[in-house]
Amino acid sequence: MPENKKPEKIYAVKGMNDILPADAPLWELFENTAQSVLQSYGFQQIRTPLVEETKLFARAIGAVTDIVEKEMYSFTDAMNGDQLTLRPEGTAGVVRAVLEHNLVYDGPKRLWYKGQMFRHERPQRGRYRQFYQFGAEAVGFKGPDIDAEMILLCRRLWDDLGLENIRLELNSIGDAAERGRHRTDLIAYFEAHDDVLDAEAKRRLHTNPLRILDTKNPFMQDLVNRAPKLLDYLEAESLEHFEGVQKVLRHNNIPYTINPRLVRGIDYYNRTVFEWISDELGAQGTVCAGGRYDPLIEMFGGKPTPAVGFAMGIERLIELMKAAGEPDAPNQCDVYLVHQGEAAQLQAFVLAERIRDAGLDVVLHCSASSAGASFKTQMKKADGSGAAFAVILGEDEVREHVATVKALRSPEPGQQQNTVPFDAVVDYLVDQIVGADHDHVHYHH
Repeated sequence: MPENKKPEKIYAVKGMNDILPADAPLWELFENTAQSVLQSYGFQQIRTPLVEETKLFARAIGAVTDIVEKEMYSFTDAMNGDQLTLRPEGTAGVVRAVLEHNLVYDGPKRLWYKGQMFRHERPQRGRYRQFYQFGAEAVGFKGPDIDAEMILLCRRLWDDLGLENIRLELNSIGDAAERGRHRTDLIAYFEAHDDVLDAEAKRRLHTNPLRILDTKNPFMQDLVNRAPKLLDYLEAESLEHFEGVQKVLRHNNIPYTINPRLVRGIDYYNRTVFEWISDELGAQGTVCAGGRYDPLIEMFGGKPTPAVGFAMGIERLIELMKAAGEPDAPNQCDVYLVHQGEAAQLQAFVLAERIRDAGLDVVLHCSASSAGASFKTQMKKADGSGAAFAVILGEDEVREHVATVKALRSPEPGQQQNTVPFDAVVDYLVDQIVGADHDHVHYHH
């Protein structure tokens, strides 16, 4: 490299974003709330690898879907020639793990997961190439009650996050035989109106005609609205299951709309499908999509096992949380430790560890220069940290074996400054901070 040439800057891959410290508290709030809600319904966490064999997704999602055809990050492992893929969704990996470890040998399981998914699509608002999902899968439950429970669970999450105006759309896509009869009639209907179909619809006509019902093309809306409705093809068992879901929702005052155009382009879905939709996110309004996928485990070589699940995009929900009024960022710490001189710095380290032992969060001032920073500069940092107290150690304090404790959030600034014996500082702070705030999140009893 020529001496005068600066090294080239490296940027994040397009559509793969950093989550910066300013946003992290909101992500933590979402994740902690979701985890708490799922645990309150008896769900347990499962963590699966980011990378799976490509054939897992090709078999589960269907080789003629947009995801497999155009969006998957797939590669050949240079070490051994394996065909691998970064996971584009969570269900396939969870089901593989359920089968591989025989998780339902002793009865049904309620499972939840969170993590990164990868799809090579055009980045847009709330939709990225690396995106985060929170999802749940209930494996081994056949009845409509578990479908309804999953919907109630989502509703509780929206309430706990303070999100309003998220509406529920519901449909049943029946079983394979019912969909087969509907598919035959649907293809015939669209073929008879070939002149209205756009290029995308023509491409999907014989591979995935249900997806045509999902079109956003305004010129095709009238055609799609008059298309044969899958609900009209359902037989007694599917209808009874669908009514069972609705009965629980009605009894729990959960408003919903039946949307006959709500379908799934992925082969493994059957019966109940649902989406939670917000109008605050533009065209891509779905924040959570779910449904039953009874055939999938058998497709993977397992015994027939019923299952239902949902997944939600965390980025979209973070956007809604911001729109609903972002909560104040939590304080960086409870205590900021200010010190000057070598002896004071050494004592400050000892005191910081003792305070942390008591369950409080401490930032110990570390200087940007070897000369150290003035008390005035350090007190400015202490104030900016959001700490409730500054603990000050200087030469005088070290000599007298005390510390100066200053309340930074007192209603009367400058009035609350006390000299506390060094060995009594921890008890003093715990008493002041935890005594004043019974819900103090950092304090460990």
